[in-house]
Amino acid sequence: MTKTKSGHTGAMFLGEDILAWLILALGGALAVGNVMAIVKPPAAQKEESDLVRAPIARSIAMAVVGGLAALWALFSLLA
Repeated sequence: MTKTKSGHTGAMFLGEDILAWLILALGGALAVGNVMAIVKPPAAQKEESDLVRAPIARSIAMAVVGGLAALWALFSLLA
């Protein structure tokens, strides 16, 4: 690669697939975070307004959405 006067090569950080990498990270975090909220709820409430357990249906739905996003991004990166 040739460098410009400023020393920049013109290459993008993480290449052309930065959007797929970001969706993989965010989708994976959404899936793992919601599954962990179901599997291991907090030991004690920090405030009175905190829930004892996470809402199961919403947590499962968000985990599925995050998992699908992560799989889509992974397949996009591998293809």
